[in-house]
Amino acid sequence: MSKNNEKVAYEFPQPAKKVTLSEFIYDPQNGTFFGRTGKNWGQLFFFYTIFYIVLAALFAICMQGLLSTIENDKPKWQLESSLIGTNPGLGFRPLSEQTERGGIIQFDARKDAESDYWIELINDFLDDYNNTEGRKVKHCDFNQNHKPTDVCLVDVNDLKGCSRENNYGYKTRQPCVFLKLNKIYGWNPEYYDSPANLPNDMPSSLKQRINETNQLELQQIWVSCTGHYGKDQENFDGISYYPRQGFPAFYYPYLNQPGYLSPIVAVQFSRLPNNTLVEVECRAWAKNIIYSGRQRDRMGSVTFQLMVD
Repeated sequence: MSKNNEKVAYEFPQPAKKVTLSEFIYDPQNGTFFGRTGKNWGQLFFFYTIFYIVLAALFAICMQGLLSTIENDKPKWQLESSLIGTNPGLGFRPLSEQTERGGIIQFDARKDAESDYWIELINDFLDDYNNTEGRKVKHCDFNQNHKPTDVCLVDVNDLKGCSRENNYGYKTRQPCVFLKLNKIYGWNPEYYDSPANLPNDMPSSLKQRINETNQLELQQIWVSCTGHYGKDQENFDGISYYPRQGFPAFYYPYLNQPGYLSPIVAVQFSRLPNNTLVEVECRAWAKNIIYSGRQRDRMGSVTFQLMVD
């Protein structure tokens, strides 16, 4: 018979033997636990032990390398080299926790609940300024010498019409808004300390204020608040600044001193029209603070809205 006529036997695969739970946990026939022999389990544990030890060692080496480039008391990248840059932003308080309010401060002075809402927000903001216990601070003045590492006290007891005792003016329809500059490590302001060298777009009222200031106290970042639009500027009489119209030089530079708090300027609006939304723009003035009034990339200033019912 030729090879082509030889009979070929085919074997069909046999179905796998059903294994019970107890046999899966321990199979006495094959000597396996959960499908593996003791030797297999030992090799597996040994491999993963070495794997995770090496992985942990590489992670520790990377972290040590990273931490060796970082200092605890100052950032690695500063000023021009940092993402923050050298242009501090200007912020304001009170700022509602209700995001839908945006930057609008609106209240009816005849309704205690509405004015108390804003008063409480300011109380929370000033809580750190009122609590000096455990902080090494000193009372600073323009006629004193101080070290860059000194922490000067921000005295909130000298806010006059914007004091806590006066309810920050919210009970008398004369609300106060608090301004502060963002902290930038190592940044030193360049002041407009010469009345003969002031920018053309500086408000005339601020120029007059600078001209009336003695030479020693010219070392400060000046602040001005005006109506953002022409219609708003008509309602800008009776604005007061406490304790002064600027951030004094002795608060700078910020060097991450323990207990340091940014200086504040309280701006009181005494003659706001009834039931009229007034948009305010406040600007910080220093030679090295860049100003941009564009809404999307605002720099060196801040806007908010006031409405007293």
